[in-house]
Amino acid sequence: MPATRLMPTDEAADLIELTREICRKELAPKVDDAERKRNFPADTFRTLGQAGLLSLPYPEEFGGADQSYEVYLQVVEEIASVWMSVAVGITVHSLTAYPVAAFGSREQQEALLPGMLSGEQLGAYCLSEPLAGSDIASMTTRATRTAGSPAAWTLKGTKAWISHAGHADYYTTFARTADTGAKGLSTFIVPGHAAGLLFAEPERKMGLHCDPVAQVTFDSVAVDGDRMVGDEGQGMRIALSALDSGRLGIAAAATGLAQGALDQAAAYAKERQQFGRAIGSFQGVAFMLADMEAAVTSARATYLYAARLKDAGRPFGKEAAVAKLVATDAAMKVTTDAVQVLGGAGYTEDFPLERYLREAKVTQIFEGTNQIQRLVISRAVLGG
Repeated sequence: MPATRLMPTDEAADLIELTREICRKELAPKVDDAERKRNFPADTFRTLGQAGLLSLPYPEEFGGADQSYEVYLQVVEEIASVWMSVAVGITVHSLTAYPVAAFGSREQQEALLPGMLSGEQLGAYCLSEPLAGSDIASMTTRATRTAGSPAAWTLKGTKAWISHAGHADYYTTFARTADTGAKGLSTFIVPGHAAGLLFAEPERKMGLHCDPVAQVTFDSVAVDGDRMVGDEGQGMRIALSALDSGRLGIAAAATGLAQGALDQAAAYAKERQQFGRAIGSFQGVAFMLADMEAAVTSARATYLYAARLKDAGRPFGKEAAVAKLVATDAAMKVTTDAVQVLGGAGYTEDFPLERYLREAKVTQIFEGTNQIQRLVISRAVLGG
């Protein structure tokens, strides 16, 4: 059954109903076939963009909806309960627009945000590298200043694990502009048609097959000077502030995935008969479903608490890490138990639960591994 939600406004409640309608009519009929064929859901992103669901937490003057993060994340959760690849894609796209919205000049915001927020343009977020995953400061992709007016840059290097690689219209890219460790990173918006932008074959992942991930190589890619976002050397600050918000997106998506798995398991437990009664009437199954419900509800509470802190302008880094940790661990546990409820049927492709289980695992890895989340949390607790 759909999650019970207490939305802050009637408009927000209407957005949830709109999202559920789109999920039911547009996403649900496509997801199984698309995931099997590994089709990139470009038309689905356009549909969501036209409905205004790609721009919820951004300013209305640039095409956004001026909705709180609390509302945006619940929309992401609803979508994830039906199609996890698309929900992850939404969080990635939102992450790509954040540097422009939060750190860009007025001219950059007016030039770039309308396309980003309308769904006309889809973004990719280029932070990780083959040898620089959790250790952002060790990245080697370099931006070298070149002559021009305004001053331009040439980017060289390779990024790894990039969602939407080869499909994006622009790449929000972090590169080294000085040899000063974490203080030497800067942020650029690279057009998707730029000469020298090369894409490897997509990784053969165990899940999220409609979210293509690949290495992106910048082979002397020329970037105009007005495509640097924020000040030179401000890249680490931009990346870390974006990641706090990104972790909440993954927490919401993981919660939605877990909710979808719980719904499937509960429906099956009501219908499947053994020994003359529904298996849900047996305490072993019923208590398993109760634990799953508790895990999903707890995950939702953690990300909503962090979102409300963010919306209030309060620090939320520790709470974002808690939400990401709790929600993604819950998704892994709930999807595993959902397969167990279905027994052998859950292990087949006749039901989506085996896909949910495969999709859940990566939530414990991307946007900072759960070991990194524990590091963030422990440092906050100990005052480090």
